[in-house]
Amino acid sequence: MIADERMVSFLHSLEEGNTGILCELEQEALASYVPIIRRETQSLLRLLMAMKQPARILEVGCAVGFSAILMAEANPAACRIVTIENYEKRIPIARENFKRAGRAEQIELLFGDAMELLPTLSGSFDFIFLDAAKGQYLAFLPQLLRLLGPKGVLVSDNVLQEGEILESRFAVTRRNRTIHKRMREYLYQLTHHKELATSVLPIGDGVTVSVRRCGRQTDGEGMV
Repeated sequence: MIADERMVSFLHSLEEGNTGILCELEQEALASYVPIIRRETQSLLRLLMAMKQPARILEVGCAVGFSAILMAEANPAACRIVTIENYEKRIPIARENFKRAGRAEQIELLFGDAMELLPTLSGSFDFIFLDAAKGQYLAFLPQLLRLLGPKGVLVSDNVLQEGEILESRFAVTRRNRTIHKRMREYLYQLTHHKELATSVLPIGDGVTVSVRRCGRQTDGEGMV
């Protein structure tokens, strides 16, 4: 937990909470130990959907479809969502959840490795939500920037690693050092990219919100 737990509990008490299908999916995910986005991130996505009203959304990391459905429901404008998932067992669950939510025609689910699928996508996206394998964020970035449209928004979840990101690489367990190094580099790239304005928010497990300043470039040009 990045923020003080008492403060987080207080902020949660101010929220109306999920209803309908989202409430059902949240309870099912908790019961089956499937990770879904935290309440703070849910609130942020709702706000950004209301502000940006994106027509075309890309999600990397679908899981059981909770966040894709949340974005579809929170967006006051008509939108299409493309979401990518690499864990085969979750694909039928996500597709069934899209049907339950009445969003099967609105949300397109692609099964496979995002590193292979992202280069096959064309056009631009108004909004990209990244919530996949943390060690791959840096590798995904050039393709995400290629796909991010003018004034597009890129949101990356779980970037602070429960606060461990501020520690020396020698202070983290050996198995986490590669992810630690890559995530630090990812944060540096986002915050120093010439075409992005980025804020790192200490909510949930850390979220970055990046906005493309001007016209889009391709193939990750402009990265430092």
